[in-house]
Amino acid sequence: MRNKSVNTSKNFLKGPDKDIRLPFQLLYVVYRTTTENISDAQIQTQIDVLNRDFSATNTDLNLVPTLFQPVIGNIEVQFCLASQTPSGQTTTGITRKSTTLSSWGTNDNVKRASQGGVDPWNPAQYLNIWVCNIGGGILGYAQFPGGPVSTDGVVLDYKYTGTIGTATSPFNKGRTATHEVGHWLNLRHIWGDANCGSDLVSDTPVHNTSNGGCPTYPHNSTCSGSPVEMTMNYMDYTDDACMYMFSQGQKSRMRGILEGSGSRASLQTSPGCTPVNPNTCNAPSGLAASSITTNSAIVSWSAAPNAVNYTFEYKLNSATTWISQTTTATSVSLTGLTASTNYNTRVSTNCAAGSSSFSSIVSFTTASTSCTDAYESNNSRNTAASIPVGTTITAKISSSTDNDWFRFNNTTSQRNVRVSLTNLPADYDLTLWRNNQQVGISQNDGTLNEQITYNNSQNTATYYARVYGYNGAFNNNICYSLLAQTSGSAFRNINGEEEIYEMEPLEDEFLVFPNPTSGEITLVVPFGKHGKGCISMFDMTGKLMYKQNLEGDRIVKTLQMDISEFQSGMYLVTFTSGDKVFTQKLAVMAR
Repeated sequence: MRNKSVNTSKNFLKGPDKDIRLPFQLLYVVYRTTTENISDAQIQTQIDVLNRDFSATNTDLNLVPTLFQPVIGNIEVQFCLASQTPSGQTTTGITRKSTTLSSWGTNDNVKRASQGGVDPWNPAQYLNIWVCNIGGGILGYAQFPGGPVSTDGVVLDYKYTGTIGTATSPFNKGRTATHEVGHWLNLRHIWGDANCGSDLVSDTPVHNTSNGGCPTYPHNSTCSGSPVEMTMNYMDYTDDACMYMFSQGQKSRMRGILEGSGSRASLQTSPGCTPVNPNTCNAPSGLAASSITTNSAIVSWSAAPNAVNYTFEYKLNSATTWISQTTTATSVSLTGLTASTNYNTRVSTNCAAGSSSFSSIVSFTTASTSCTDAYESNNSRNTAASIPVGTTITAKISSSTDNDWFRFNNTTSQRNVRVSLTNLPADYDLTLWRNNQQVGISQNDGTLNEQITYNNSQNTATYYARVYGYNGAFNNNICYSLLAQTSGSAFRNINGEEEIYEMEPLEDEFLVFPNPTSGEITLVVPFGKHGKGCISMFDMTGKLMYKQNLEGDRIVKTLQMDISEFQSGMYLVTFTSGDKVFTQKLAVMAR
């Protein structure tokens, strides 16, 4: 998060890496006034800045002091406004949406259509960037790799985007986006968010804390050895005009995310930067059945590029002959179906130049004549219904606000957990909680099942499975099936499902999440060799608000802390163990 507070030959910038081109989907979603509705031209200046900063071609690179010139990093990444949508339609890459909200804060609601924002495009294929009035002095914030798919991306305040229009000095050179995209690509603040902390990069000097304004060079750190600080690095907090470099170590960290098995490597194969071919005729994607009753269903799919119309077919699973119809719509209502019967569906695209092949077959089962839910009311974790392990149960989502919570336990000998959600009549999603901490989520689109596997090395616990409808999806007539399983050996990754492993302990790393929060937080504290520590929480005036002594077993320890009684504002959470002090900022939001 960012808040207010050369050698002309450039031979040292050359490397073996190839340019990576990232499709940049700008979701400008929250303009309340015409001033907040920034222009396409202002957006383009922001893209230009990113392309220069991530290729080390920015005009102020020559201001890098001689001391740091040998470690300047050319990230070799370029950005484009998306030319095609996830469904293959032509786009400008810019979406605009009016709002009545005066500011959004950092609670990610701007990323949720259900809250008046805009849902992200597939983050495996697009970098999602929202521009809005964040408020609270926040210039921008980003989600690190590995976070929830539904909130992945970067948020920028409209006053600190690009270099023209509403861009406001001293943050009017587009460097807020450079800083936040750095976080999105796994970079930490250069001071490591702690006094003399580590940013996990070897060629950046240790900073005692963040720098603001335009520090006079050389600016020496108060940390061990008093190194000269790299205040001109994009991951500091200096003014835009005074930050103009990444390091080669930062490049390695970012490229590691974008290449090989990195969590953002799929962006390299995204079609987002490629204009739609007018001769393309592909089968539609996203084929799915919904609103399934005993005798009817709605089957829909995503629009395909260059489509004139579509050929839709369905049949009994046991039949060999398809029933066919042509439509210009992207959905079909089926009636006169038989209860408790499995049907197959498929669809193809008809274009001026010809027709595509059929999509993969998607099946659904009509409702039985009766479906009883024996587990209500279980709409919260506190009222979760107890279910047996190893036995499939059935229940239903009966309204747009219905949530089904179930609880079960693992054992010392059967520690590994798998939860399977099948026979879905609508787009239902699944989350898994271990005690009061969420440890897994499955949000597949257009499938008849969800599954979460959690192979863990911890002792016994109570697990909670939450089933809910995406965007209020429900079906009062049809039950879904849920199966909780435990095993002494790790569940294997089968048919492409996601497998979740317990995180390895992180040495010398202090984590506080979620952040921002309005209720309970989870802290991961490194006891190190001392086995003891102390958690303290201060407000921004330095007043001690909370203190607790802890004892551990010389590994990273996870604990929860209820801060629901704290007033809204910024706090400092500190963990002290021996001679080591770790600090994280925490934003507390009103309930």
